[in-house]
Amino acid sequence: MDIHKVNARDLPDLWFQAVHDILDRGRRFKIDRGSYAGQTRLEYDYFIGHVRHPGTQPLLPDIPASCGIPNPVEEAYIYGGEGYERSYIEYLMTGQKETGESYTYGERLTRAPLIGDKLAWWEAANTEIIDKREIDGKALFEEDGQIYLNQIEWVIQTYRKYGNRNNQMVLQVAHPTDLTLLDPPCLRSIDTRIQDETLHFMVYFRSWDLWGGMPANLAGIQNLKDYMAAEIGVKDGEMIVESKGLHLYGYAEQLAKLRCLKA
Repeated sequence: MDIHKVNARDLPDLWFQAVHDILDRGRRFKIDRGSYAGQTRLEYDYFIGHVRHPGTQPLLPDIPASCGIPNPVEEAYIYGGEGYERSYIEYLMTGQKETGESYTYGERLTRAPLIGDKLAWWEAANTEIIDKREIDGKALFEEDGQIYLNQIEWVIQTYRKYGNRNNQMVLQVAHPTDLTLLDPPCLRSIDTRIQDETLHFMVYFRSWDLWGGMPANLAGIQNLKDYMAAEIGVKDGEMIVESKGLHLYGYAEQLAKLRCLKA
């Protein structure tokens, strides 16, 4: 396998390098299942990106006017605005889920039901297994008799209470039963580390649309990191992103060539 690594200054730099390099390093595959089945796409065997300053503005790609193409992501899509009923920030950081949505990242991150053995251990106050905390309306809340976990607030509280060197604080999006979904979540986890009083994110996507998905996803995730760092009381840090399926769909290949002056 060809493991392609990119060292980037900020998020627009990461996106540009990934788009530029996939035109030469990507392998062409036919899509057998899922989004755009039957079409082809360019895909990295494995991609790793290290972003040193992901909080540097702007977060979205830089498209020179001379290219004659639109930005793959509108700012209103991330933060809300005309034409968008829900911002990507809300999709990522709130539990709102609309009819027809099998999941949202925000539901997984902020509204995870406590069920099964974990609920039994919780109710039995089995503190040899469970970190039993009070239902505070933030990290833990109850609705209609069901207890829910807000992972974001739980991680914030844990770092503030127990200190920074903790390897357990992973924001989980994936569920084992996601294998039954025709279109399971692309984002699987956001691992966290505080080092030198700075919060860093390690992000993994199983499959990842490079042209529009990467810039939208990482702009939202950077806003999440910035929020968590402020709440914990540390500095906003770096980001390491990985995917075994970072790809460029056929419709975007010509756009990528125009942006990289390879047309």
